[in-house]
Amino acid sequence: ERRALLRYFGSEIVLTEGPKGMKGAIEKAEELVNEKGYFQPQQFDNPSNPQIHRETTGPEIVEDFEGKDLHYFVVGVGTGGTITGAGEVLKKHFNNIKNIVVEPAESPVLSGGQPGPHKIQGIGAGFVPGIYNQEVVDEVHQATGDEAFSMAIRLAKEEGIFCGISSGANMHVALKIARDVGPDKNILVILPDTGERYISTDLFKAVEKD
Repeated sequence: ERRALLRYFGSEIVLTEGPKGMKGAIEKAEELVNEKGYFQPQQFDNPSNPQIHRETTGPEIVEDFEGKDLHYFVVGVGTGGTITGAGEVLKKHFNNIKNIVVEPAESPVLSGGQPGPHKIQGIGAGFVPGIYNQEVVDEVHQATGDEAFSMAIRLAKEEGIFCGISSGANMHVALKIARDVGPDKNILVILPDTGERYISTDLFKAVEKD
């Protein structure tokens, strides 16, 4: 779906070796920049990435929770922009908040583990992003690919929320926290994208097996 959308907008797609993951894609992008002078947004290192979350996402959450306390903010780490930008804002406004980040259990880099292949598209790049501010993170939680898939399917079938794989991972962790801390805590979980981006992936093959 993502490739089709890019082609629709006239983009030329250069594929890299799957086993090399995001690092391989970044290396190829840097090669093209050096050889042909292309522009590279550098989403993992661009300070504009977390800045837009300081200016928009964070303040929007603060406004939505006016008069209430927010105890947990749960978000996956792809580039690290959301947790860095919004997380900094939330730390300033909510005294008791805990910022929780989610990563693939199969590639626990943020927890100090080794990178590895995993099925949760959108998070777990295999390295710590340059813009990731570890100082605003209270806890790192993990979800397996199967847990992410299962929860994404549950969200669609039980709640009518059609979201992607990393959303399933985030919600899996959020519900686990909710069970542990009880009903008197407010938990905000980010579901970053729509399931329409994943129709050709294993997420929908899992549904077909059901």
